[in-house]
Amino acid sequence: MENQVLTPHVYWAQRHRELYLRVELSDVQNPAISITENVLHFKAQGHGAKGDNVYEFHLEFLDLVKPEPVYKLTQRQVNITVQKKVSQWWDRLTKQEKRPLFLAPDFDRWLDESDAEMELRAKEEERLNKLRLESQGSPETLTSLKKGYLFMYNLVQFLGFSWIFVNMTVRFFILGKESFYDTFHTVADMMYFCQMLSVVETINATIGVTKSPVIPSLIQLLGRNFILFIIFGTMEEMQNKAVVFFVFYMWSTAEIFRYPFYMLTCIDMDWKVLTWLRYTVWIPIYPLGCLAEAVAVIQSIPVFNETGRFSFTLPYPVKIKVRFSFFLQIYLIILFLGLYINFRHLYKQRRRRFGQKKKKMH
Repeated sequence: MENQVLTPHVYWAQRHRELYLRVELSDVQNPAISITENVLHFKAQGHGAKGDNVYEFHLEFLDLVKPEPVYKLTQRQVNITVQKKVSQWWDRLTKQEKRPLFLAPDFDRWLDESDAEMELRAKEEERLNKLRLESQGSPETLTSLKKGYLFMYNLVQFLGFSWIFVNMTVRFFILGKESFYDTFHTVADMMYFCQMLSVVETINATIGVTKSPVIPSLIQLLGRNFILFIIFGTMEEMQNKAVVFFVFYMWSTAEIFRYPFYMLTCIDMDWKVLTWLRYTVWIPIYPLGCLAEAVAVIQSIPVFNETGRFSFTLPYPVKIKVRFSFFLQIYLIILFLGLYINFRHLYKQRRRRFGQKKKKMH
């Protein structure tokens, strides 16, 4: 009696230039694998979900591929690599819109389009570095130095903001509301250090050391430093206000999740809980932080008016006094515009990171 012909479980993933298929069959020898008229044909004797049988399947690809599949046999599976004719991202694997029942995403190799583009750019950058530095040593050395530098930068920032967060939290539980009014004198030095060091982050994005977009990084840098150095730093009357506590607490809460996430990224580690927190905590924290900053600006307006700090008079014949509070009112508008830009950027990041799993994959 002939063995029954069955369909194996097949898992797939893609990059811009390649398709990866993993066929769940063990003990396979001499499989028949070919591509004709853009259709992959697979037939092999092996041990699958229905025991030892002949398994086969056919897949018509969404777009053109090269007709020379490469496969590798392991004890537990058959790995097939197919080259796309045109380097591009596919919405699905098959020409037919309905996904075949035996086909599923390979989450071990799955990347969304943006992550795949980053991987592609990283490979291209690695190739160019290899050409440039061939006579100077191994490109892996430069990559390791870059990762080490970024790891140490993020570690220092994490320790700094963690110190601020823990200090403020402990003092609040011990002193209660009284801790609000001397927050600046307690943690300002460390906050000055962390915020001045954050200039490095924007420089890294500008010169291409990191892939972070420059504009959101610059908006956050300038906005926070304006509040810290101008609103709080130059006016002693503002340093004893409770709003300082809430501004510093929102900033440090966001950073104690962001920087360790970047640290793990430098060493190619992904802690799912931390990843979720990094892409989620900002949703309440950023608007609350922006609100606290707005309150600080509003409270500073009468103080700047009273002291005349940074106000000036236009030269003759105009002779109009321009109060600094006028610029603070404009800054309030810019503050919420910056919140919108950063919120939109972070929302897109979160959707790219988690949205793909919610879609029906082919």
